Amino acid sequence: MKKSRKPRATAKTQKLITTPRAEKRYMFRLYVAGETPRSTAAVTALDELCKEHLQGRYDLQVIDLYKHPHLAKEKQLVALPMLVKTLPAPLRLLIGNLSEKEKVVLGLDLEA
Repeated sequence: MKKSRKPRATAKTQKLITTPRAEKRYMFRLYVAGETPRSTAAVTALDELCKEHLQGRYDLQVIDLYKHPHLAKEKQLVALPMLVKTLPAPLRLLIGNLSEKEKVVLGLDLEA
């Protein structure tokens, strides 16, 4: 008579332990031309939107093309201010002072 053996835990039978997914992190680059009213408005509007919708889950880099003019050609920037959302995918580009909040939230696919 065969002894009954206890089944051993295998990769198929082990319980998977999952940890909560890391919150999505957003990364933005805002290209501006100096401290013009449009540039200042874009920085202010984006900062307010991020604080309201992303609560610290974002990185914002403001790049002044007056200080780094080579980037305009390198990045093929033709209109300013220009916002580039690099993460999470997909890449999104918005041009203007970002004053129309609903359109910006929709365009960037921001979560509440």
